[in-house]
Amino acid sequence: MAAPQVDPPTTAERPVALQRGLRTLGALFIVLSAVTPASSVFIIAPGVLSQAGTGAFLSYAAAAVVGVFMAFVYAELSSAYPLTGGEYAIVGRTLGRLPGFIVLGLILITQLLILAVIALGVGTYLGVLVDGLNGPVVAALTVAGATVIAIFDIKVNAVVTGIFLAIEMIALVVLSALGFLHVERPFTDLLANPVVAADGGGTTAASAGLVAAATAVAIFSYNGYGSAVYFGEETHDAHRAVARTVLWALGITVAAELIPVTAVLLGAPDLDKLLTSESMLDYFITERGGETLNDVISLAIALAILNAVIAIMLLTARLIFSSGRDGTWSPRIDGALTALHPRFGTPWLATIVTGVLSAAACFLDEKFLLVVTGTSLIAVYGALCLAVIAGRRNGTTAHAGYRMPWFPIAPVVALGALCYVVYQNAKDPEVGRPSLLVTAGVIVVSAAYFGLVLRRRGGWHLKGAPDDPEEQAAPDGPDAAAPHRP
Repeated sequence: MAAPQVDPPTTAERPVALQRGLRTLGALFIVLSAVTPASSVFIIAPGVLSQAGTGAFLSYAAAAVVGVFMAFVYAELSSAYPLTGGEYAIVGRTLGRLPGFIVLGLILITQLLILAVIALGVGTYLGVLVDGLNGPVVAALTVAGATVIAIFDIKVNAVVTGIFLAIEMIALVVLSALGFLHVERPFTDLLANPVVAADGGGTTAASAGLVAAATAVAIFSYNGYGSAVYFGEETHDAHRAVARTVLWALGITVAAELIPVTAVLLGAPDLDKLLTSESMLDYFITERGGETLNDVISLAIALAILNAVIAIMLLTARLIFSSGRDGTWSPRIDGALTALHPRFGTPWLATIVTGVLSAAACFLDEKFLLVVTGTSLIAVYGALCLAVIAGRRNGTTAHAGYRMPWFPIAPVVALGALCYVVYQNAKDPEVGRPSLLVTAGVIVVSAAYFGLVLRRRGGWHLKGAPDDPEEQAAPDGPDAAAPHRP
C-alpha cells in the first residue's frame, strides 16, 4: 500500500494547542458520562428486552464480546493517534485523506444530531415528576445549559461529569439490588430457556434469531468507550493513557449495563407483564420499590441524560475544533472554530456552534433524527477495523503505545458482526433501511465536497498536536489528497 503524505506544519501554520489538564481518571469520568450506562439501561435496554425477552442476557453478553474486539481496535489506533479529531483523524492517517474526510462527514452529522436525540430523553423522565412539559423546549434548554458548562476548563468538566456519573451509578446499583433481593427464577433459565412475549399473552421460547437480532441493538447500547480519543490532546501521557481509558471504559460499561439487566430479568415479579409493559423499568421499579422510588430514579436518569449531553457536547466541540484546524471550511470559519477561550483554554466558539446546531435539531422529528443517525456508526466502525489492519501493513501505526492481542482476530470478528448489523437494518423498512440510504447519501456528499472543494483548494492538510513529538514524527499515511500548495 502506497505511503501518502501528511504534511508537517511549518512554523507559520503551527497548530493551535489545547491544554493538557486530564489524567486517566478524569478522562474516564467524561467518557463514561458519554456512554451514560444508566440512560442505555433505561432507554435502549427495553428495546432489547421487547425483541429478545429474557434472551436479552445472551444478547448483551454477545455484544460485550464484540465490544471487547472494538475496544482493542480503538485502543491501538488511539494510542498511535490520540488526536482531538478522533476517528476521522485516525482514518485519514491510515487509510487516506478521502476516507478520513468521509468519516468526518458521518461523525459530524451523527454527533450533532445524537445530542438532540439524547436531550429529548430529559423531558421524558422529568415528565414523571412534572406534567405537561414541552419535550423539544426542555431538550433545547438542556443543550443550552450543557453548552455553557462545556466552555469551562476541561478539569472542571471532569469533576462535574464525575459527580453526575456517581448519581447514575447509584441508580443502577439500586435497580440491581431490587432484582437480586427478589429473585423469582434461576439464572440458568436465562441461558437455557430464554422466553419472549407471545402474541395473545403469555410467553414463548425466544429463538436464536431473535436473540441475535437484539444483539445488534445491544452493541450500540455499549457504544461510546472509544470517545476517549477526542480528549487525547488534553490528556497527559496520551499515547498510553487513552488506550487504558478505552479499555477501562468498556469494562465498566459492560458491568454497569449487563448486571442491572440481569437483575431485572431475574427479579421481575411477572415476566408477561414486564415484557408487555409500555414502560418496562417503571413497572419493575414500582412493583419492587414503590412509586416514590420510581420518581427518585426517574430524576436520577434525567440527570444522567444531562450528563451525557455535557460529555458528548465536549467531544463534539473538539471534533469541530479539529475540523477547523485542518482547514475544512473557509479561512474565516476555520479561524473562528479554532479560537480558544483566553482563561479556560477550551474551544469555546466551536462549543457554541455545537450547542446552537444541536439545540435547533431538538425541534426536528424524532424519527427523522433516528433515521439520520441510525447506521452511520456502522460505517465508522468498519473504517476503523480496516484502518487498524492497514496501519499494521503500511507502518502508519508502528509507533502505537498499545498493541492488541491476537491480531487480526479483533477487527475481522468485529467486521463480521458489523456486516450482520447491516443485514438486520436492511430488513427493517421503518428505520434501518432508510438509515442505510441516508448513510450512503452522506458518504456521497462528503466525497463530493472533498473532490470539488478541498482538492481544488489545494488539498486537505491534517495537523496534529504541536506538543506531541511522536505525532509530528509519525510515518506518513496514505494520501488521497492533492499535493500541498504553499
